[in-house]
Parts: sequence; C-alpha cells; structure tokens
Amino acid sequence: MPTKDVALIIHEGVQCLDVAGPLDVFAEANRFLNEDDGYRCLVLAETTALIQGSNGMSLAAHCSFEEAARVFHTVLVAGGPTLAERHRDESMVAWLQEWGVRAERYGSICTGAFILGHAGLLDGRLVTTHWQNADSLQNKFPAARVEHDRIFARDGRLVTSAGVTAGIDLALALVREDHGEQVALACAKRLVVVAQRQGGQSQFSPLLLPSSDPMTPLGKVQAYVIEHLSEPFPVERLASIAGTSTRTMARLFVKELGITPHDFIESIRLDHARNLLEATDFALKAIAFDCGFGTPEQMRSVFQRRLGLSPLRYRENFQTTQSLGMR
Repeated sequence: MPTKDVALIIHEGVQCLDVAGPLDVFAEANRFLNEDDGYRCLVLAETTALIQGSNGMSLAAHCSFEEAARVFHTVLVAGGPTLAERHRDESMVAWLQEWGVRAERYGSICTGAFILGHAGLLDGRLVTTHWQNADSLQNKFPAARVEHDRIFARDGRLVTSAGVTAGIDLALALVREDHGEQVALACAKRLVVVAQRQGGQSQFSPLLLPSSDPMTPLGKVQAYVIEHLSEPFPVERLASIAGTSTRTMARLFVKELGITPHDFIESIRLDHARNLLEATDFALKAIAFDCGFGTPEQMRSVFQRRLGLSPLRYRENFQTTQSLGMR
C-alpha cells in the first residue's frame, strides 16, 4: 500500500487543535506501519509566513498553495472560531476547486466546512460541522444536507467532522478505513482517546430553547412546565395553561420555536436530566421521576434516541468532581 500524501489547509485564526489533532493521529499511525504505506503530511496555506492561531500560537505552512499544485490522497481544511462569519477566501477556494477535488477524499474539520461551501463542494452532500455553527452552515449553503448531531460524516469522497476534537475522531476513522481496526485502536491508545466515540455531538450542546415573553401564551406554558416538570403534559393541558385551543397551541410552538409541543416537553425533561446527572449522585430512578420520564427505561430510551448514549454513560462522561465528593 503506497504512502498517502495528506494536505491540511490552515489560515489566519485557525483552531490549533483542528491542525494538531489529526496530524498527531496520522503521525501515530506511522509508528505501526511500514515506511512505504504510512502517511506523509503537509500543511498548506496561502503563504509560508507565520500564521496566528485562535489561541495565539504561531504556525507556519510547509508550502504555499502555489507550491502545492499537485494531487494529494487526502485533503482537509481546518476550522477556526471566526471562519463561519468570514468572507470567501479566494486563494483557498481556487486551490480546492483545482486540486482538492482531485484527491481520493477531501473534507473539513469543524468550521472548515464553510470553506468547502464557498468552493461549491457541499451542494447535495451530507455534511456536519460544530453544533454551534450547523444552522449557519445550512442557511449559507441551503443545497447542503447538514447533520447537526454527527461526530463525523462521510458522503462519497467528502468527509466532514464536528468541532475541534472531533477532528481526531475523523482522522481515526480514516486510519481505520485505510489500515484496519487494530491500527486505529493502537493510535487511540497512544493518544489516550476512545477509538470510536459513543453518541453524537448533541451530548455536548445545550437543548433548552430561548424563553418566550412570560406574558405570552407560549411563555406561560414554558414557565409552568419548568416549574412542574414531573407532571404529565398532554397537549390539551398545555392549551389550557396557555388559554388557547389545542390547534392554536401546536401552531404557536411550530411557528415560534420550530418544534412540536411534544418535542418541547421532551427537550426540557432531557436537559433537566442532563443537569442532574452532571451535578448530583441521585439514582437514575429518582432523576427519571423528577424529570417526568416516569421510569428509568423511558429515560434511557429518550437518551439513546436523542443523544446516542445511555444516562449512565452520560454521567460517566460529564459528572463534575463536586458531585463525586471530590474537592
């Protein structure tokens, strides 16, 4: 298996973990591979002058776009905190359109997806990005099919990842694809990360929606539900609280929040359960009752469907030291 040339594109304000994470995965993979079938990584940019990352660190590309006028096996665009709001970068776009699309696989880490969008490479494709920027990506490039909850996504030759450390997950997946499970697992162990993360990125994002004016029908419902979360809330009861018909109640939720009353109630329950799992040692049965799920089984079902992992695994991942009795 021949050496795979990997190009990783950086830019002013790049997220340094988007660069170092994937590069370290490929470097670790080389430890377990023959010299002739590993990875040869090059960092590309418009210039080889120093570039300041979002954390203040200075980086320099191995070569400029002009010097890298050739085909690579894999091309990835690193993200950055301000990339979603920045104007189209003509130099990056031009290189991607001429050379990036010729790679066996090409894609992005985090908000690097916006650069691909400007290059016209997301149209009709399944993609992901950081959960905070997913709506913006969909709005800017409506022809793309943006998945809000994926850690990484593959659509043909196009590969995209969620935010920051998800670039490590993506790189491990590419190593697994190229060289098998054992090499990917060995890399993960060296980097002290999981070889394949459970759940999607929703487990890291807040679920609660902005509160409405408490004097409006919707605001009254939101406030009441939060104060009486353990109680059942059929749509008829919600309508009674709001002083509207059930049809008007359902229409208000969809119009103002973009979700159904059922989804709203479930999101409130789920977010409260997450908070209790993170901050307390309460038993799962007590949390399920307090949040209105009724039983631990029902709560587990919602966690698996919405977050891709169980309440117990969520607690293991996110419980704070205070709730563990540590100081």
